[in-house]
Amino acid sequence: MAHLHIWRTDDAAFDHRFQSLMRKLSLDEGLRASTQAAGEPVEETVRRILADVRARGDEALIEGIERFDGCRLEPGELRVRPEEIEGAVARSPAALVDALTLAAERIRRFQESILPRVPKPTDDRGRVLSVRYRPVRSAAVYIPGSSASLASSVLMTAVPARVAGVRRIAMATPARPDGTVSDDRLLAAHLAGVHEVYRLGGAYAIGALAYGTASVPAVDFIVGPGNAYVNAAKRQVFGQVGIEMLAGPSEVVIIADASADAECAAADMLAQAEHNPGSAVLLTDRESFAEDTLRAIKAQLAGLPHPDAARRCLSEYGAVIVCRSIDECAEVADRLAPEHLQIMTGDPEAVAEKVCNAAAVFVGLYTPVAVGDYVAGPSHTLPTSRTARFASGLSANDFLRRVAVIRYDRTDLEDDAQTIARMARTEGLEGHARSVEVRMLPGREAPPAR
Repeated sequence: MAHLHIWRTDDAAFDHRFQSLMRKLSLDEGLRASTQAAGEPVEETVRRILADVRARGDEALIEGIERFDGCRLEPGELRVRPEEIEGAVARSPAALVDALTLAAERIRRFQESILPRVPKPTDDRGRVLSVRYRPVRSAAVYIPGSSASLASSVLMTAVPARVAGVRRIAMATPARPDGTVSDDRLLAAHLAGVHEVYRLGGAYAIGALAYGTASVPAVDFIVGPGNAYVNAAKRQVFGQVGIEMLAGPSEVVIIADASADAECAAADMLAQAEHNPGSAVLLTDRESFAEDTLRAIKAQLAGLPHPDAARRCLSEYGAVIVCRSIDECAEVADRLAPEHLQIMTGDPEAVAEKVCNAAAVFVGLYTPVAVGDYVAGPSHTLPTSRTARFASGLSANDFLRRVAVIRYDRTDLEDDAQTIARMARTEGLEGHARSVEVRMLPGREAPPAR
């Protein structure tokens, strides 16, 4: 591991190195660093694509698919036909059907368990205040198709939408050069209750879903992971539609003490590096454990299908940090605010209580991040790039709108009218004040409630 060295928090150079790592993991840095061969920034490329989709609709989509995915489609072929999905389900191996069915059921049960319970209305002398939850009418899940098929991401994004009660769930995913979509993605869409599947990728997909075309009706909310172009597109269409988050490279921070297993820590770091790009940071209070983990990484790299890519990821986005104590490990993890926090210590629950900023926490030796990636239940669509400081992972609740319901009777409005009018006139909003006062004039009594 020529490029993955041990850092120590008591070194004079630590803060400089640590700040550099955090900059690399930021969303803005990723967008600035990503450019086309011609040198055009991602944001500008995406702006042109979105404008083209908005202006020319299906024609722009067809040209974009041919250019970036290498297949030629007609407008009527943008949507995957139901019989194609049925064929994919029929062809899928029974073991895969069983695995995805189990995962879908686990996700469904967890999402149902966290749905908000409607509170009892408050009644203050006639002022009735309540809240209602309503799902968005339509949502789309975007599933990348270049580096991995990601059938698991179909379940992790579409099942929460289904649990929330979204009436129309669309999926966009890139087609292969022959125009097909992989069977496992179609099987997962079927199991998750997706209503429509489109052969669309990248910024073209986001534009079509946000603005709509003749073949792709617009949606109200878009979720799902993607590269810098997808992130930039989601950022630019926000306001036209809702989005759940902007995602950077996948991340894990591991806190481990002398009781942990270095072979497991190495395997977990390599699992994140496999995302290419993926960030893996080990925090430990034992230098001997750090050294053992580096040796284990070196040995395990040889067994990976793409060791050079994993090695580059660890070199660019990885770190092994020796802290003065496990408490300091928790403090450093809190500063990183990781997507995944994995704790392998003698008392992992106590350490977990000390870390506030993490999107998902994996407690104990037998809880690798992979269980959350596939079958545990919470969605693996999680905030990255230190956004776990203020954001949460995707859930059914993200597809719900909270609607406040307020009801006054005349007596209550009489009680509050003077206060409202005074506040409104202080703000220079005379019409607001009069909208209350006109109701207090004689003869404005409301008819009896039916």
